[in-house]
Amino acid sequence: MPVVHFHLSECSASEQQCRQLLEFASQEYARILEAPMERVRGMITVHRNHEMALQGKTLQPGETGAPFFEAMVLRGRNLALRSELMDIFTQGTAKILGIDASVIRGRIIQVDPEDWCIAGKTAAEIRKAEIEARADASNN
Repeated sequence: MPVVHFHLSECSASEQQCRQLLEFASQEYARILEAPMERVRGMITVHRNHEMALQGKTLQPGETGAPFFEAMVLRGRNLALRSELMDIFTQGTAKILGIDASVIRGRIIQVDPEDWCIAGKTAAEIRKAEIEARADASNN
């Protein structure tokens, strides 16, 4: 279920930096959650400067703004892990975009397994099937 979504202003990143940010975030997400890479998703939405405000003022042409990210995890992941994700996404974004980490904001969204779907089935159903398959394999 690992999905991370970055919101950037139109002047904040080149195409190469966007690719680097998504690849970095995907690798770190998989590592921290111990999740297979094929489950990881990442995306960037680029907003025009007049569509973003910082400190109560819309961004002017050429201003880079302040990145924001949202990362989703299934409910039950511990605080230390969620904090590590927030820190690594913040520090990686700062390094890749060449900005100060103090302007970056983000959040971790916990999603109930019953409210997340994979190929049309809830994560709760898939978890149950995986547990049953492991139990059957160990009994044979």
